[in-house]
Formats: sequence, structure tokens, C-alpha cells
Amino acid sequence: MRIHELAKELGITSKDVLESLQSMGYEGRTASSTVPEEAVPRLRASGGKVKPGSKPRAATAEQLPTRAVEARKEQKRRTEDGKVKAGVATAVLEPPPAAAEAPARPEPQAPSPAAAPTAPAIRVPRGSTAQDLAARLAVSPADIVKKLFQLGEMVSITQSLSDDAIELVATEFGHHVEVVAPTEEIEEEEEEEVVDESRLQIRPPVVTVMGHVDHGKTLLLDAIRRTDVVGQEFGGITQHIGAYQVHHDGRVITFIDTPGHEAFTAMRARGAQATDIAVLVVAADDGVMPQTVEALNHAKAAKVPVVVAVNKIDKPEADPQRVRQQLVEQGLVPVEWGGEFEFVDVSAKTRQNLDKLLETILLVADVESQPKADPSAHARGVALEAHLDKGRGPIATVLVQRGTLRVGDAVVCGTAWARVRAMQDENGQPLDEAGPSKPVQVLGWSHVPEAGDDFRVVGDEREARHIAQEREGRARAAEFAASRPMASLADLLTQARAQEIPALNVIVKADVQGSLEAILDALEKIPQNEVRIQVVHRGVGGITENDVSLAAASGAVVIGFNVRPDPGARDLAEREGVDLRLYRVIYQALDDIRQALTGMLSPEEQEVELGRAEVRALFRVPKLGVVAGCMVTQGTITRGALSRLVRDGAIIYTGRIGSLRRFKDDAREVSEGFECGIGLENYQDVHEGDVIEAYEVREIARTLA
Repeated sequence: MRIHELAKELGITSKDVLESLQSMGYEGRTASSTVPEEAVPRLRASGGKVKPGSKPRAATAEQLPTRAVEARKEQKRRTEDGKVKAGVATAVLEPPPAAAEAPARPEPQAPSPAAAPTAPAIRVPRGSTAQDLAARLAVSPADIVKKLFQLGEMVSITQSLSDDAIELVATEFGHHVEVVAPTEEIEEEEEEEVVDESRLQIRPPVVTVMGHVDHGKTLLLDAIRRTDVVGQEFGGITQHIGAYQVHHDGRVITFIDTPGHEAFTAMRARGAQATDIAVLVVAADDGVMPQTVEALNHAKAAKVPVVVAVNKIDKPEADPQRVRQQLVEQGLVPVEWGGEFEFVDVSAKTRQNLDKLLETILLVADVESQPKADPSAHARGVALEAHLDKGRGPIATVLVQRGTLRVGDAVVCGTAWARVRAMQDENGQPLDEAGPSKPVQVLGWSHVPEAGDDFRVVGDEREARHIAQEREGRARAAEFAASRPMASLADLLTQARAQEIPALNVIVKADVQGSLEAILDALEKIPQNEVRIQVVHRGVGGITENDVSLAAASGAVVIGFNVRPDPGARDLAEREGVDLRLYRVIYQALDDIRQALTGMLSPEEQEVELGRAEVRALFRVPKLGVVAGCMVTQGTITRGALSRLVRDGAIIYTGRIGSLRRFKDDAREVSEGFECGIGLENYQDVHEGDVIEAYEVREIARTLA
């Protein structure tokens, strides 16, 4: 257990734990150091604040038994039908007989579970083992294993536990836990860091441009920056997060352009979480659309000011007032209507009112956001995008939120770490350092970071590697816990049913991490009740021979988004017959996958009635048996068609029409209003008054819901 983790558990700062350890003789430690095992019980018993000069061993010997007895007594009280036995917890601490004559203070009663004060939740990484959980719950690993065994699950102390098992065991021991992502750690610096107001400086506001697809977000940024990013986008939609800086009246504004297509929900949310101001772009000729509302909800969830840019006012059918009315229904009342939200009518095509939009953004930043940061602190920020470059290796586009990032710094971002080898701005120009609100491309990563992960500068490369490896281990443990074989009979039946469902195996490769995430998220939303999608492999970068070999072995389809196969991979795919599907626009890829799944659906059988005949008389024919003399009352009766015999509303027989005659001649079919003789295959018990129905079963192709 690390020092900052113990401090979080005890509700004190890491500085207090460090001072206590120093007084116990453990010196030269930092907040990220490991707490000596022999010191943990004493620190817990004293609440993390040990008096200087006291002897560790003697104090530990006195306090540990009392704490253990109290814990056992407390557990016993909980298990006895919820009844609290008053005085049990204090019986261990009864005064000696000599002091019994003094007026006794009322013994504290153990609070009932309903009245117990709400303690802060203990943060437990996903995939923790029984040994890790025991250290956080202050019990022995054997108790965790025993409790799980009593609950019907057999595990070892080094086996990763599922989220449900962690929460259930913690509840049994009277603790409330919060299962966090494996890459998320307790940041002791966040608690201890005292912001020096004198060092804070005004930083450029970070503005995220959001809205519905094809409403002109990227075109608006092009007009502001005087560039042509739209010309580089495929299908007319932005599919990456772009970060740029714009200068206006001697000040700098950082813009983040987010995609508008519905598949990029996570990327829009990521943009909103890293921003100071959200600019909601709405086309004046189109109005509020589904992704407009979704982008607005992201901005509201991030609690950032919203500026509405009503675009395309140069079009004849533009109606800015209708846009205002629609947004009022969403809770955005314009300032000119007595509300608090700024609306600016702009045209990216004619560059109308662009200066007014920038002035409004700066005004809102000065009045509401007031973004400030300490440029002298260690750099921290968020990774907006990441991809694998064939010549330069893993590259991440990061946004520095505080501090200054410099070439040579040791950085950790999720499970990836880097010694910053080089930095470039949005124009590809090299940089030596990047201050607050500066978006830069960072080279030198161990592997492609996950887009959306926070990054921070650490002391040296060794520490960065250690933190990243520790997070990666937790991530593997969490993945193992999630994929662990099911144990109960119901789960085994569910798993067996899932194996019977036909699956479309796919390998997904994309150019950047954000696009890969968007495609995988969209695939999960496709209905998979009867046909499921099995993602065999996913990755960032071009399609390699290893991808094709894996596809050949697993019978998978390789989906490439904005990537190309190398010559060796293409040749191998032709030899092995692997289907390579390359796309530049995301909705084309999703449409093709839906069509492929539709083709795997078993066709729906639909019964079509051909005709009905009423039995009027019965005839016995040699070698044929009973032949029913019938009158066709509806439709057409066809020889060899499927049939059923209905008597008094109940189906007596189901089979085929074996013979069909008109007088003495065989007939292929008999139409309505004519008499005929009908012989049923392998059935003789026909009565007068029965009805023979002829029908056929047609297969109809099904589509996904």
C-alpha cells in the first residue's frame, strides 16, 4: 500500500502520514512510496498521527490486540439478525475494578446501520485480488477468501475479483467501496498542492466547437483560421478531434473541433470535458437536430458556458429566429430575449460576423470562465487524440491544462509513458515547450495512449515507466476478471446459448484512437440478439501481415478505417482469401457491417394460404385408398402442396396433397368453384364436412431492427 492510499483511507493528508513515519524512524520517503507493512497497523490504530518519540514496537503490541478484538466483536454484532448488543465494543476497554466506584460515564452505544454516519467510499481498482482488497478493508486475505467461499465462489488470494464480488465482500465487512478504472489512481498531489495565487496567470480560453453533422463547424474554423481543413475530410464530415490556436486583438484562443456524426459521441464528450467554453454551431437553414441536443447535453454536464453560433445565415432559407425558438425549448434563452446565453449570427462562407464571434468568446471567458493556470508547475493535461505514425511511432495530441510541458520531460498517460522526444504545434512546427491551453503533438511514447486519458509530468523516466507498468498490470487484472469463465448454471446456459448464435468476426484497424473508439462503440449499439459481432482484434495503424494471418485463422473480416494494407498484407490476403474492407467515412463502414449481419440472419418463414376445399363425399379407390370428393371454395388447390385437414376448427392432419384429380384425369391444380378428388399422403381418416387447406411456406429475408 502506498502512502497516499493510506492517507486517503484514513481521511488525512499524505504529509501527516509522512511525518508519522518519520517519527517512527522511517525517513527519506515520498507520498508515492510504499508504507512498511509493520507500520500499517499502528498508523491505522492512531488515525495516521503518531506522537514523536514513542516506541513503535511497544505501541503496536498494545494497540493491535484491542483493534482486532473490536473488529471481531463488531462483525459478530452485524451477523446476529441485525440486533446491536450495547456495550460489547466497549467491554474490551472496561476500567479496572479499582476505578469502578467512580461515577461511570455512559458507555457509547454502537449505532445501528441505518443511523451510522456515511463514511467516504474506499476506492478499489477494478480487477483487485483478494490480497489487495484485504489491505484496503483492514482484514486478512484469508477472511476475504473465506467470505467468498461462504457466498458460493471459490478464489485464491492472488485471483482477480469481479466488480460484483468486490462490492459484495466489502458490504459483508461493513464497508462501502467504489470500484474505479484500473488506470485511475489516487492523486495525492491534488490534495496537498497549495495553489499560489501570485503565480497564477491568465491563460488562453479553451473553446470546443460542437454541433450536428454538416452544420459547418469545421468550415467555421477554416474561415477563422483561413485554412482548408474541410478539403481534407472524407464524406464532408469531421472524423477526428482537431485542436488549433487563433490570435485575435493580441489574445489567443484555443479551439477544439469535435465530430458531429452520431458515432462520435465519446469524442464530443471528451471535448466538452477539456473545455472552458462550448460553442454550439447550429445551421440557420436546418435548425436543432439530434446531435445538436446531444452536444448541448455534453456541455451542460461539463458545466461550461455556452455560446451559440447560428451559421449559414447567408442562405435564402435561413431562419435564425426559428433556431432561437428551438433552443429556448432546450433551456437556452438568448440575451436579447432576457436570458443569459450569447447568440451570434455568422456565415462561414461569407465570413460575416466572425470577429464578433471571437469578441463574444473572449468576453464570456473574461466574465464567466476567467481561465488561469500556473505555468511554472509540472505539466498536466489530457490526451485528445492518438495515432500510430509509420515513420515516427506513437503520437498523441495533448492539451496542456496547467504547467509547462518541455522536450525531455518524463510523462505518463494512462498505461503509456514517454520521454518527450519532440513536440509540434498544429502546423507541424517544432516546439521546445508548451504552456497552459497549448495543444501539441507529443512524440516518444512507449505505445499509443488511450484518447481521453489524463497525462502528467513525473520526476524521471524510471518513475514514469513504473507508474505505467503498474497501471498496465491493473488493466490486465481487470480484463482477466471481466473475462473469467462463468460459474453458475444459469451463466453456463447463457454462455452456451451465446455460442449457438452466429457471429461475425471482425478485425478493426483505424488511423487514430478516437476513430477506433467511435467505431467500436457504434458496433456495440447494433442489435445482436440473433447475430453477434465478435471483435477479434483492434488497433491503431496500418493493416499488417499479422492482422491478415489472424483474420485467416479466425475467419474474420478486416475493417480498415483511413488506413491501408502494406504490400505484404495485401498479397497474403489474396492468397488466403481474407476480405479486406477499407473505408474513409464511418457511416459507410457501419452500413456494410449491418448488411453483412443481415445476410447472416436466418430467413423468416411466412405461411401463405393457397386455397381451401370442402369434403362433400368419400370414395375408395384401389391402390389409392380413400379419396375425398371436394369442392374448391377459395383459391387454388395444387398437387404436392403442403396441406392440413381441419375438423370442427381443430387441425387433425398436416402433410401434403398426394393426388389431385378432375374426374378420371390427374390435375396439376384446381381453381375455385370446381370439383376435384383429393388424396392426402399417408392419411385415410377423412370425414365429410372436413376442410382441406393448401398452403406454402416462403422464406423472407430479415433485417436488423
